[in-house]
Amino acid sequence: MIVIGVSSGTSADGIDVAAARLELEDDGRLVRLAPLGFGTTPYSDSLREAVRGALPPAATTMEAVCQLDTRIGQEFAAAVRNGIEEFAGGRADLVASHGQTLFHWADGNSVLGTLQLGQPAWIAEATGLPVVSDLRVADVAAGGQGAPLASTLDLLLLGGRAEPTAALNLGGIANVTVVRDGLPPRAFDTGPANALVDAAMRLVTDGRADLDADGALARTGRPDPELLERLLAEPYYRLPAPKTTGLELFGPGYLEAALGHVGRASDGGRLSDGDLLATLVELTAVTVADALEPFGVTEVLASGGGTRNPVLMERLAARLSPARLDSSERVGLDGDAKEAYLFALIGFLSWHGLAGSVPDCTGALRAPVAGRITPGTRPLRLPEPAATAPRRLYVEASGG
Repeated sequence: MIVIGVSSGTSADGIDVAAARLELEDDGRLVRLAPLGFGTTPYSDSLREAVRGALPPAATTMEAVCQLDTRIGQEFAAAVRNGIEEFAGGRADLVASHGQTLFHWADGNSVLGTLQLGQPAWIAEATGLPVVSDLRVADVAAGGQGAPLASTLDLLLLGGRAEPTAALNLGGIANVTVVRDGLPPRAFDTGPANALVDAAMRLVTDGRADLDADGALARTGRPDPELLERLLAEPYYRLPAPKTTGLELFGPGYLEAALGHVGRASDGGRLSDGDLLATLVELTAVTVADALEPFGVTEVLASGGGTRNPVLMERLAARLSPARLDSSERVGLDGDAKEAYLFALIGFLSWHGLAGSVPDCTGALRAPVAGRITPGTRPLRLPEPAATAPRRLYVEASGG
């Protein structure tokens, strides 16, 4: 069947859409994924600003929540409809929508709730297809963190390797999945990846830039030891896994509070904008490397927007050594598209009555089927639930 995966990350700059042909083979033990295409549709300017204006720690209203749920759903619907035409020849069977995370209610090692907006009824109406949405809540209700869901794909893709391997996603928040032959897998958020870097760019450019393109500004500076030490004192880094975090902790206010102790050169302090960006890049490299050090991984496969920052990749490679740092493309998945394909996979699993999260990785008491289903314009007919949970994921070469 052809499944469309759609999501938007914590940067809230666009809608990622991936189309995949997914099939169960070998009596259900293997999932075959054929990537059909991927693209990103920018949010409209007004919606992007409305989403960012409602993210923690901002206050909001129920009117604003209703408007966001509707408008995100409508823009997701348009992006999905275009994706079906462009990548799937105008035909698909199912949509899996992660939506836009507005709040992830974490308290230490416990997650009490999570909220993703983007009303799926708009997608179902625009496409005529059933939509699987709310992909995290079942795991939270079962006692889990609701994250990182990337572990669902990572374990199927990397399982069976002789050497310990980690998948690393560098979105707004960095998360890892560690796969070790004969030992339980582990997955958790290590801390900020792009979240603080992007917040710093908006701060130093007065909102004119959302990201440090090609790491250009970070390359001009050097990490500031005092600021780095202060940032590394954050208690989150010492919490045991499983754990998850987000902009509720590592948002713009967090950065501004840290800067209040050291100052910036433009404010009469001693810290230049380049030094600030270099320090935040180093923070990500240090916290990722420190989180992976106990597992003795020999290879790290990276994906996500942070892989486009060469300074971050250089610092990660240096900190992770002697482990090898490579791209998820080495195992067949475009690093920018991986998360959208992940949600297509989870939607496919839910459609077949299979779990969408891994208790060893999220901390859930059981492995629940993910999400809820919004019917399309035709009567809803689910297949007979699969009898066997898959153990491997095979990714065909693009166009295969």
